[in-house]
Amino acid sequence: MEKRLLFIFNPRSGKGQIRMKLLDIIDVFVKGGYEVIARPTQGPGDATEIVTEYADSVELIVCSGGDGTLDEVVSGLMKAEAAVPLGYIPAGSTNDFANSLQISKNMVQAARDIMEGSQFSYDVGAFNNKNFIYIAAFGLFTDVSYETDQHLKNVLGHLAYVLEATKRIFNVPTYWLKVDGGDGRKFEGEFIYGMVTNARSVGGFKNITGRDVEMDDGLFEVTLIHPPKNPLELNEIISSLLSGEDRTDLIENFKTDRISIEAMEVIAWTLDGECGGAYSFVRIENCRRALTMLLNPDKK
Repeated sequence: MEKRLLFIFNPRSGKGQIRMKLLDIIDVFVKGGYEVIARPTQGPGDATEIVTEYADSVELIVCSGGDGTLDEVVSGLMKAEAAVPLGYIPAGSTNDFANSLQISKNMVQAARDIMEGSQFSYDVGAFNNKNFIYIAAFGLFTDVSYETDQHLKNVLGHLAYVLEATKRIFNVPTYWLKVDGGDGRKFEGEFIYGMVTNARSVGGFKNITGRDVEMDDGLFEVTLIHPPKNPLELNEIISSLLSGEDRTDLIENFKTDRISIEAMEVIAWTLDGECGGAYSFVRIENCRRALTMLLNPDKK
């Protein structure tokens, strides 16, 4: 009996480039021995619904789109509790997840890598009652991705996020937080930004989460940034982030498998660059090796 492959793709991601490659990608899958079920997404949340519908009746799921599309697919797999391997063909503007795993930016080659790939177990984050793949973040600029116009993303790519970010550089809110980082690590203070990550690239910047990141070790990298009091302290923060080294007391850096954050007010969060909701309390846990992906064996 022929194996079945569910191919979910966002036709608008990355300047709609999938439209020119779709037949070639499907041909790769067919030659790999699969009957292909192709489903384009129609709107937010659609990918999650498609996955839950087909998860029990296919041997492989492949998705193509940006980080948001991938996040929806993984959320569907976690919701269905399905142990179906996943392949990813990046087509978005930034693609931090693909950069972290060195997935080819050539869409047809990425499809070939999936067919020839080996399995890799990847950690998934549980955020209250939701899931994320590589980042949960709050504060400074975290709403840039989902407030940036899709047409602007398609035309300008990553620069579109930078342009949107510059609009609010001088209007940065601060938050007083109580943090429980596990293993007796408890503290509180004022912060302008925080991210809980499982990635080697965030916002297109490599090593910003550190230089010893393993995406299947059951641990998150946590970065919490205190507000700078002057331009020198701001430069200190930026230098530390871009170098991936701990050079300042204004940044709290540590690894953990779980963290809870309590705020005095409701704070908006993003999950994998998309709107994740607003909360005064969040609990984040690492679901170690909850996701199985097919990756090029030479890049694993």
